[in-house]
Amino acid sequence: MNIHAVRAIYRFEMARTWRTLMQSIISPVISTSLYFVVFGAAIGSRIPESQGISYGAFIVPGLIMLSLLTQSISNASFGIYFPKFTGTIYELLSAPVSYLEIVVSYVGAAATKSIILGLIILATAGLFVPLQVAHPWWMILFLVLTSVTFSLFGFIIGIWADGFEKLQVIPLLVITPLTFLGGSFYSIDILPPFWRTLALFNPVVYLISGFRWSFYGMADVSVGVSLAMTLGFLALFMAIVAWIFKTGYRLKA
Repeated sequence: MNIHAVRAIYRFEMARTWRTLMQSIISPVISTSLYFVVFGAAIGSRIPESQGISYGAFIVPGLIMLSLLTQSISNASFGIYFPKFTGTIYELLSAPVSYLEIVVSYVGAAATKSIILGLIILATAGLFVPLQVAHPWWMILFLVLTSVTFSLFGFIIGIWADGFEKLQVIPLLVITPLTFLGGSFYSIDILPPFWRTLALFNPVVYLISGFRWSFYGMADVSVGVSLAMTLGFLALFMAIVAWIFKTGYRLKA
């Protein structure tokens, strides 16, 4: 592997984050903090505890996952789309850099940004609600796997999109609703049987459930199933990226 090429692209993408610090880090943290203020303090004080966990603390994993999914997709999709928009993607494709190195660079940078953001939000949440992390290593594992998986998804969207507006279609119209309906603010166990069964078809349920288990040891589905679903998404997106570079889909046109 060409380490110098990977490092150069990775550092370039990370440098763009520091140049757009307000948009990349500060804005998502402020937005998530407002959820803690409204749902954690104002509304959460009127909602009974769930298995000894206050409502404000209960929603922390879901809110971190919401930011993680949207920001991973956004960072990776814009990172690869902008070279397409400016035409520099062809210079990259003609350089002595393999497809694997390109993916590792862009996806690695996007995942790193999301992990940093997730940790900052986690630290910020501790200022508003009492937090505990029962399984810290599992929490880090889910954090990293989710960031990498949905950065790959964002990379795919960046290749597919042929306009800036398409970069926001899937995060806004698909991922965000699925996250809100996937147990970010409630346990699906409180739903009627029909709606609970329907909720199990929402893939985000498994991501949030596994992540919440790492905090409090409580989950809507088995942690093994959550981990298997996360790895399944990772394998699926890796296969799609491999197909894109094999066929040159929207790269060689």
